[in-house]
Amino acid sequence: MLSESLFDYRTHFPDSGTSELRAQHNASRRVVLLSGQLVSNQRSDRKGVSARVRKNGVYGFSSTGAYSEEAIKRMLKEAEANASFLEKNVQPKKDPLAPIPTERILRNDDAIDVEQAFYIERCRELDDYVVQNCPELVSRMVVAMSDAVEKVIAVSDGLDAHVVTRRSYLYIKMVAMHPESGPVELYDIVGGYGSFDQNFPDLSEAKAKALEIYEELMKKREGVHPKPGKKTCVLSGALAGMLAHEAVGHTVEADLVLAGSVSAHLLNQPVASEITSLVDYAHTAFGKPVPLPVFADDEGVTAKDTVLIENGILKGYMNSRESARHFGVEPTGHARAWLFSDEPLIRMRNTVILPGKSTLEEMLASIDEGYWLISSNNGQADTTGEFMFGVTRGYEIKNGKIGRAILDTTISGVAFE
Repeated sequence: MLSESLFDYRTHFPDSGTSELRAQHNASRRVVLLSGQLVSNQRSDRKGVSARVRKNGVYGFSSTGAYSEEAIKRMLKEAEANASFLEKNVQPKKDPLAPIPTERILRNDDAIDVEQAFYIERCRELDDYVVQNCPELVSRMVVAMSDAVEKVIAVSDGLDAHVVTRRSYLYIKMVAMHPESGPVELYDIVGGYGSFDQNFPDLSEAKAKALEIYEELMKKREGVHPKPGKKTCVLSGALAGMLAHEAVGHTVEADLVLAGSVSAHLLNQPVASEITSLVDYAHTAFGKPVPLPVFADDEGVTAKDTVLIENGILKGYMNSRESARHFGVEPTGHARAWLFSDEPLIRMRNTVILPGKSTLEEMLASIDEGYWLISSNNGQADTTGEFMFGVTRGYEIKNGKIGRAILDTTISGVAFE
């Protein structure tokens, strides 16, 4: 675990401006079995300290891979010098950031960093289960992975924090042969928030998922190509989540808004159906922890839920302290960096379309001809809201009933029309 001695160096912050110190450790583990063969076995650790100083609206930043008193003091001096250099060439000067309450939050843990052999053992056990229970495959892949991000954050005003975020997953991919189209594949994952040993004390969930994937793949093996054109579709939660993230979420990140995204001139205007609401949750949703809980961002801002679209009306953007100052709103904790050497950027946390009142059965029954789209393997969108996603799992809808499975396809459209 990172030492909390970073908090003591707040006394070395420059007298003027806003200062941030961040110590960070990123740990990732990954094991891949391809048809029973170990093809990847990786462990990665990246650790260091960064400092950022704001003076009159410009930022100086510096980072180092060392975590020592000498390194911390040097980073602060370099960041201040960089800010002072930029400040000489900036006109007009910007006002100071609005002050935020000063407090401290400690959400570190003592989770065990399990040996690499544990990942390999779990992969081999799951792979053996697939071999024994899924006989019609021509190829298979099992991937075990985990990542942990630990941060100690000290700021001149705001929230000092020591937080750890851990995630771990098992990926299962299967390939079978379609009689005419050749190989067809499906994959899915199990896991989520928590360390690998916490999420996988046994493989009961993963084995059940493997059987589900195999059953769906056997249907897809007999599947048909979807018809091209404009179609009525029902999207699963996973696919709707990707749409919310890629095609809508990025367009309401305030730095992209200021760069001219499609939502820049749509605040407080209708942008979706009145039954649509979009929220970026911080750490708790519907009374349960979210997949990636954020309690404080890297600027020392307390993370709060952010309503983006409410009943079809665009209500707000995701902000850093700087962009919140520009828009005259309260920051709600969206500035985060992936590595210690990165400056914080405005980023989504847990962006979701809120559930409505209709059941899946009711939605399917309302469609004479269309598609039920369930899983995706990729997706992309630009700041105009135009998107394109690959669909790997789906079914025809015929007269309100689920029909044949469909082969891989692509959907595209514009989120804001």
